[in-house]
Amino acid sequence: MTNAVVLAGAEVLAGGRSILGPIDLSIASGEQWALLGPNGCGKTTALTLIGAWRQPSRGEVEVLGERLGRTDVRGLRRRIGHVSHRLAERLPGERSALETVCTGRDATLVAWWRTFDDADLAEARRLLALLGCEGLADRHLASCSLGERQRVLIARALFGRHELLVFDEPAAGLDLPARELVLEALVAAAGEGVTGVLATHHLEEVPPTTTHVALLRGGRVVASGSVPEVLADGPMTACFELPIHVEYSRGRWNARVAR
Repeated sequence: MTNAVVLAGAEVLAGGRSILGPIDLSIASGEQWALLGPNGCGKTTALTLIGAWRQPSRGEVEVLGERLGRTDVRGLRRRIGHVSHRLAERLPGERSALETVCTGRDATLVAWWRTFDDADLAEARRLLALLGCEGLADRHLASCSLGERQRVLIARALFGRHELLVFDEPAAGLDLPARELVLEALVAAAGEGVTGVLATHHLEEVPPTTTHVALLRGGRVVASGSVPEVLADGPMTACFELPIHVEYSRGRWNARVAR
């Protein structure tokens, strides 16, 4: 099995101090990873390396067979689908959900200078339907709720057959029904067979399709490996520095402080 992402001694410096790393992490093609940890632990910074939006200050990062610092990241980014609140804020609200999905093919923000044939539009509609958003196709993005927009962005990330999907807290700020719909969308996205990496600090937001987890604290990896190994009391207690008890039921996890 080939690796989609390899971080070897990767470190990111800002203001003369390390905000991530050094960390070592290997993500095989087809795996579904979750990066979990408290606020400020380095999850989003790690995603900027994995998504080829940042160069490491030290160490090596290889994404989809391309070494950062030795490749044209503009071409590399077109092979990666991204979902984040920062991206959602940059997309034109006056464009329809269908047009927004189509921009994912070339990782552009607008589609007006691009050409999409009937097959492209049919694929965009298929993805919206897959994620329960078929009724949003002709609506302006700005008229969609936060949860609806996140699901449209997941469809956008899938459009164009990207080889790697990167999700930065896609369920943040959502109420319970909207969160569950986003998690269903993440499960559907995993079913498309693409490697996925999700960052969250809520165990309840880890989809049941997740195969591997990395726990981060203070910019370092506390534990990484298969879900049963990592989503357990010991590793979670070390990550959050609280006595954590992890429970699993019907494909979902939750955590509480053990008193």
